[in-house]
Amino acid sequence: PGYDPFVSAEGCWFEEDRAEHYIGFIEECCSHIEGALAGKPFLLEDWQKAIVGNLFGWMKEDAYGRKVRRYREGFIYVARKNGKTPFGAALMNTCFFLDDEKGQQNFCAASETEQAGLCFRHIAGMIKHEPLMRNKVREYTGRRRIVREEDGSYIRVLSAEADNKHGGNPHFVIVDELHVQKNRDLIDVFQTAMASLNRIQPITLYLTTADYKRESICNEKYEYACKVRDGVIDDPAFLPVIYEASPEDDWKAEETWLKANPNLGVSVSIDFLRRECKRAQETPAYENIFKRLHLNIRTEQDIRAIPLEVWDACDGPVIESELIGKRCFVGFDLSTTQDIAGYMLLFPPDDENELYRLLPRFYSPRDHAEKRQVRDRVPYLTWHRQGFMKLTPGNVIDYSVIKADFERDVEQFNVEQSAFDRWQFEALRQQFLAEGIDPEMFVSFGQGYASMSAPTKELEKLLLAKKIAHGGHPVLRWMTSNLAYEMDPAGNLKPSKSKSIEKIDGIVMTVMALGIAMVKEKKQVSIYETQGLTTLGDDD
Repeated sequence: PGYDPFVSAEGCWFEEDRAEHYIGFIEECCSHIEGALAGKPFLLEDWQKAIVGNLFGWMKEDAYGRKVRRYREGFIYVARKNGKTPFGAALMNTCFFLDDEKGQQNFCAASETEQAGLCFRHIAGMIKHEPLMRNKVREYTGRRRIVREEDGSYIRVLSAEADNKHGGNPHFVIVDELHVQKNRDLIDVFQTAMASLNRIQPITLYLTTADYKRESICNEKYEYACKVRDGVIDDPAFLPVIYEASPEDDWKAEETWLKANPNLGVSVSIDFLRRECKRAQETPAYENIFKRLHLNIRTEQDIRAIPLEVWDACDGPVIESELIGKRCFVGFDLSTTQDIAGYMLLFPPDDENELYRLLPRFYSPRDHAEKRQVRDRVPYLTWHRQGFMKLTPGNVIDYSVIKADFERDVEQFNVEQSAFDRWQFEALRQQFLAEGIDPEMFVSFGQGYASMSAPTKELEKLLLAKKIAHGGHPVLRWMTSNLAYEMDPAGNLKPSKSKSIEKIDGIVMTVMALGIAMVKEKKQVSIYETQGLTTLGDDD
């Protein structure tokens, strides 16, 4: 959409018969291999015919007088479930069996072997179903390789995980799900290999759904494709195919969905999108997943976490003097000695107050805080002057300050239990026990989905219902603005330090404190005794 192949077509021509020949091969010789359509012909939709026709119908004369294909790269950018992988498999088979080139080296490439193998499985399944293809090749299943022995041509799997990856002398390359490539190494391997004069018309085809906003090879190719589409860059050898909704579009409107889903009603169910859209409206954390995967809109974070407008609506006062003697639960995060560490005191509702109240304690080494304020413009020193963060001398946190503050808090508040990550806390815990603090107060809390998902979702519910008060604490607000989640296939959530754009320790502490409070209030029962420690969930 939006691309006109005739604009940069000087020296090129379109052969309709050739385009029809390649389209016809797919529809007559390729078939679906799974689901309700298994065994049935791979009939192309109009948008797919346009890709095949352009990719193989446009020709030119190269610098050596050879008649070759115009396009050397293609970028197919469509939302999830639009059949990218089986379509790519059909294109691979078409090149393999129709191109008049001996000794082809063709690659199914992806970030992980499993994803590359998925495309290969479709290729092999199509070949097995059609005698005209099956009788010309041999499949080496264990090596994930298909070979045409009469000339040595092959199709093989290659992933970024492989230690011995090399581009060989490629004829046709499919890079599936470009957005999950961790770096550009594999792509660079193929791009340099394409320079060989031994291949007169090689093609690299990128298939992908939107990445989130970050520095990545996927976003680099996407931005290049947009510039080619829009005429900013003149590259007649690059075919941009971009189906996406705009960030300004109403993401809840069904007419918006069609922009990113050309196979809507074919491989993408409208009922499925309606359910996913409803889920995104009911669960704020899922909104960015819906936008990115189903509307092809790049988002700031992989999974949208807590919107700041929701957070700010819960800025009710938290007055420390009024909390003396109140029962509370504590979550510790001591994962670093060089940036921010601390703990969260969470006070559940009582007869006098119907809100959960948060009272955080944050610590940072002064040397690091000064560097952060200058380098990253994060106002650590301002927060310290305002009393929202303690700075300890030197370049590492002095844990004795944390220990002394916690012991004081134990004396003035009714601390029922304290959650800690067992990989971080043991030395400090032993010091607390030596001071006579009840060992039953400390609860080892896993950082995986089993422990973190329920309290993460509960925190969202409390915020949406305005059942929590944080007093507008600026450090905690900053961490909320940084927050991104991870989600597993079962829909479990947890805060993600790797995906978040900055520090989120205060949110992690809050989730841990809320988790043990939920156990006490019988909202969760996944606790068991291990070596004298109560343990919540497992690390996963």
